[in-house]
Amino acid sequence: MNEEKKVAGIYIRVSTEDQAREGFSLPEQEKRLRAMCEFKGYDIYKVYKDAGISAKTGNKRPAFEELKEDIRNKKCNTIVVLKLDRLTRSVYDMEDIMKFLEDNNAYLDCANDDINTTSANGRMVARLLTTVSQNEIERTSERTKIGLAGAIKAGNIPHKAPFGYKHENKKLVIDEATKDQVIRIFNLYHEGNSYQTISNLYNKEKVFGKTNWCDSTILKIIENEIYKGDFVHGKRTNNPTYYENVVEPIVSKELWEECQVQKKKNSRNYKRDKEYLFLQKLKCPKCNRILGGNATRKKNGDVYYYYQCHNCKISIKEKDIEKLFDNFISEIQEYDAVVNQTLLPMIKTKLDNPKEKLQKELNEQQDKQERIRKAYINGSFTIEEYDLEKEVIDNTIKHLEQKIKECDICNELKFTPEDILIKRDLDYINQLIYPEEYEDNTYTWYDYTRSEKADLIMRYVDYVELEYTNNKKIELGEVYFRESMYKPCNELYDAGFLAKTDYAILGNILTKLRFSEYLPIEKVSEIVFTLRQYYNVGYFEATYYYDNKVFYFNDYKNRNIVRIFPIEDYKKMDKLDRLQLGVIYINDGEKTLLENKDELFTTIPERTNSQVYEIDEDIKKRKEEIELKFKEMLTDKENKK
Repeated sequence: MNEEKKVAGIYIRVSTEDQAREGFSLPEQEKRLRAMCEFKGYDIYKVYKDAGISAKTGNKRPAFEELKEDIRNKKCNTIVVLKLDRLTRSVYDMEDIMKFLEDNNAYLDCANDDINTTSANGRMVARLLTTVSQNEIERTSERTKIGLAGAIKAGNIPHKAPFGYKHENKKLVIDEATKDQVIRIFNLYHEGNSYQTISNLYNKEKVFGKTNWCDSTILKIIENEIYKGDFVHGKRTNNPTYYENVVEPIVSKELWEECQVQKKKNSRNYKRDKEYLFLQKLKCPKCNRILGGNATRKKNGDVYYYYQCHNCKISIKEKDIEKLFDNFISEIQEYDAVVNQTLLPMIKTKLDNPKEKLQKELNEQQDKQERIRKAYINGSFTIEEYDLEKEVIDNTIKHLEQKIKECDICNELKFTPEDILIKRDLDYINQLIYPEEYEDNTYTWYDYTRSEKADLIMRYVDYVELEYTNNKKIELGEVYFRESMYKPCNELYDAGFLAKTDYAILGNILTKLRFSEYLPIEKVSEIVFTLRQYYNVGYFEATYYYDNKVFYFNDYKNRNIVRIFPIEDYKKMDKLDRLQLGVIYINDGEKTLLENKDELFTTIPERTNSQVYEIDEDIKKRKEEIELKFKEMLTDKENKK
C-alpha cells in the first residue's frame, strides 16, 4: 500500500446518551466524515458503525474490532473519527490504540479535535487531550464526593427523612411530633419484644391513625444508624462510607448498640427467614379465622409455602391463592406502578427542572459558534469545513433551545388525576401494539421479588375471605383493600379518571373491556388529542341497553377497544333504559407516531390544554386541526341519527 495514499476506515459511534443529541447521530457523523475524506483526498474503504455502545474501558465494540482487523490485513491505513471521544475516553485505551497504529503503520485523523497522528505533534496532542479529558472526569468525581461528604457532615442527609426526623432548611432535624414513638420502639425492643409484637401493638393503638404498621418497618427503625446520630452512605454497596455525629440523635449510642445485641438474641425466636405473601391476610372458609403461614424446604432448596387453619385442620397452597388472586394483583400492581412509580417520579422530574443546566450548555455552544466564525475569518477553516462545523453547532443550539422551551412549558403544567387515566390508556395500547417491548420495559408482578410482592400485599390488602365451591374447591370471596388504596381509587373512578376491567358481551363474544365513569365530551376530546401525540387513536359512540344488558357498537371489527365510558351523566337521568357511550379505540396493525419508541415507556404525553398551545404555535395549529376533524366526526354522527 502506498504510504502517501490514505485509505480511510470511517469509524462512527453513538452511545445511548448521545442518541438524543443533535450532531452525534450515525448518519450525521458519516456525512461529515465522508466530506472530510473527500476534502483531504482519502479513499474510503468502509464505514464501521457501533450503535448504543459507550467508549468506556471494557465495553465490547464489534465494529471497532473489525476495523482493527482490516488495518492488520492492510485493507486500510487510517482511522477517521469525528471526535476523539468517539474512539476512547481512557488514557490507557488511548495508549493501546497509539501502539496499535504504530505497529501497523497506520494513522488517526479526528475532524473536530484537529488530531492527525501522521506527525509527532499530532500524537502528542492526542495523548494530551485524552489525559485532560480523563483528569477532568476524575476531578469532577472527586469534587462531587467532597461536596457530598461536606453536606452530610453539615446534617444535609441526601434521603427522605426517616420516621422521627424532618427536613428543615435542607438539614435533618428531630421531629418533635414523632420522636417519642421512635424512643418507645427502641425501649420496647430492648425489653425483649419482637418486631411483630411491636407492630401489632401500634396497629391496635392506631398510632398516628395508622393500622398498617408491620414488622419490617420496626426492623428498619431498629437497624438505622441515624437514630444514634450517625449516617452510612452507600449502605448496600461494597464500599459504604460511615459518618459519625452528623445529626442530633434520638436515642443514645448505648441503647442503639444494646438493641443490636438484643436483635441477635431475638433472632432464634422471632427472625423470619421466609417471606409469606399473604401472611395475616387470609380468612378460613369454614370458621373465618386468620390463617397461619407455614413452609417446607425440599432437598433441592426450593421452599413451598402454604397456609393453615389449626382450628379446622385445612391447608391451602400459596401458589393456588396467588393464581386466584391474579386479577386483583394486576390491578394493585398497575395502580402502584402508575401512581407511585411513574407519576410521582415524573412530578419530581418536573420540579427538578434542568433549565439552568440546558442554558449553560446553550451558552457554551453559542461561544463555540463565535469561535469557529473567528477561526474561519482567520483562515483556519476552509468554507466546507466551516459549513459542516456550523451546521452541527446550529443543530445543537436549535435542540437546546427547544428543550429550554419545553422546560418553560413544564413549569406551567401540573399533574392531575387525568394523567393517571392517560398513562394507563397509553400502557394498555403499548401492550397491544408492542407486547415484547412492553414486557421489556414494564416491571410486572412476576418481576417482583418475594419481598416486594409481600410488601405490595401488605400495603394495599386488608384481608381476603375464602370460600368453598360446590365441588369443595377453594375460591376467593370478598377482597377487602386498605383505605389507603380503595378510597383514592374510588374517588378517581367516580371522577372518571380511573379505568376498571370487566367482562362484557361484544357482538356475540364474551370478552374483557376497560370501563371508566362519566366524562364530559370536552374531557373525552382532550384525552383523544393527548393520546394522538403517540398513536392514531380513534373514537366512536355506542349504546348500552339496560333491558337486555348488551352493548351495541356500530363497527368494532378490526379495532382494539382501549376504553369505554358514559358520555351522559346517568346519575342525573330520570329514566335509565339506555345509555350513550364513548369508545376510544386503535385499529389493528397501527404503529406509534413517534420516531423513538422508547418514549412510549418513559414519558406521559403532555395534556393538550390551551395553555400549552398559547406557548407553542406549532402544537396549537396541530390541536386546531385535530379539534376540527373531531367536531366534524361528531357532527356526522349526529346527522346520521
